[in-house]
Amino acid sequence: LAAALEDNRRAIDEAATLGASCLVMVVGSLPGALQGKPAYHDIGLARSQVLDGLAASLDYAKQANMPLAIEPLHPMQAADRACVNTLEQALDICDALDPERTGALGVALDVYHVWWDPKLEAQIARAGKERLLGYHVCDWLNPTRDLLNDRGMMGDGVIELRKIRGWVEATGY
Repeated sequence: LAAALEDNRRAIDEAATLGASCLVMVVGSLPGALQGKPAYHDIGLARSQVLDGLAASLDYAKQANMPLAIEPLHPMQAADRACVNTLEQALDICDALDPERTGALGVALDVYHVWWDPKLEAQIARAGKERLLGYHVCDWLNPTRDLLNDRGMMGDGVIELRKIRGWVEATGY
């Protein structure tokens, strides 16, 4: 945890130096799973540690005036890359850590990871302009050969990109 927090501080400083509008947080999951040797299998514990780590990083990010944007990743990556897998989960974290909607914490919406979610429209509306800090557009190819790198150009896949874009624009983003 200490190493992850130090890594987050470095990333916050780098984002601030570059003048980024926010720092996108891919929050991690089961320690060691990315290397094929998870330290444990309790995803609830991983989510709890992510919440604690974000809380600690948020304090530093506020001092640096660098908003953090939680990026939910597709559930296929829940074990090794990110245990926050829906926009709803990410927004629940935002509400818990920044209930006043100060602008210090929000979400990065990557349609590749969330297009399948039946609650997506409602959760985009819930995010609103205050919480929606980033929007990434690409397409889901069918068949997908590589779950991390096989993204398609807009229109080459199965995502209803125009519909989702309309939901995002309706927030004022």
